[in-house]
Amino acid sequence: MKATSNVLDFAVSPAAPVVSGASYRDAMSRLPTAVSIVTTRTPAGMAGFTASAVCSVTDVPPTLLVCLNHAASVYTAFASSDVLCVNVASAGQQSVVAAFGGRTAMDDRFAAAQWHALCTGSPVLLGAAAAFDCRIVKRLPVGTHDVLFCEVLALSFDAEPQALAYFGRKFHRLVAA
Repeated sequence: MKATSNVLDFAVSPAAPVVSGASYRDAMSRLPTAVSIVTTRTPAGMAGFTASAVCSVTDVPPTLLVCLNHAASVYTAFASSDVLCVNVASAGQQSVVAAFGGRTAMDDRFAAAQWHALCTGSPVLLGAAAAFDCRIVKRLPVGTHDVLFCEVLALSFDAEPQALAYFGRKFHRLVAA
C-alpha cells in the first residue's frame, strides 16, 4: 500500500478467495439491524414478511430499499404489486414478527395484530415504531433476491422511540433513554 496525495493505493489479488454463503450469514448475524414487517395489498389479498434487509437510500426524494428473496412464499404477491409498507417492529411486537417470519398462513399472520392504512392501502401495523408507506419505483435482481427501491409517500411513527433489533440470531428490545 502506498499513499499518493491522500489516496491509498491497494493491490487487489485477481484470485480473491470466495466467501461461502454460510460464512457470510454468520458474519452478517453480527450486524445489528432493525426488524420490519413488510406488507402489501393486491387484488388477491394481503401479503407480508419479516425483513431485516431494509435501509435508507436518500431523503430527497425519501427512498428506502427492501431486499426480497425469490424463494419467499410472498414473492409473487410483491412482484405483482407496486406498493408496500415497511413497518418497523416496536419492542413489544416479537410475536407478530415471529408470525410473519415463518410458514404461518397469511390470514393467521395478519390476525396476529391490528392494522390500518395510510395512502397506498398497504397494511400498516398498529403500534409500529415507524411505518413507511411506499410506491416501488425500481426493482433490481441481485443473486437470490430482488432489491426494491421504494419512494416513501406517507409515514407514521410512535412518539415513544423503541424498536426490536436482531443481533446474534436473537431479538433484542431497544428503548430510548
